[in-house]
Amino acid sequence: MERLLQYLDDLDDLCGMVGLVNERLRRFTLALFYGLTVGAGALAGVWLATLHAPMALATSTLLFVTLLYRSVTSPFASGPQTA
Repeated sequence: MERLLQYLDDLDDLCGMVGLVNERLRRFTLALFYGLTVGAGALAGVWLATLHAPMALATSTLLFVTLLYRSVTSPFASGPQTA
């Protein structure tokens, strides 16, 4: 009986190990996707700036204003909150 419990414990450890490996793979895949997306955006910005500089300036200004608006109207304050 004790051997059966030991085998079941080993099987449980194996399932937990597979779950941990899957989490590492998921994080790596998300980081890779994020990096590729940022790289593609940067390359697209450089490509647009070499072809149409005024259009690139207008696009970057709109993106900056949008991000600034989002950070100002965000419900989460970055500073200390008073009660």
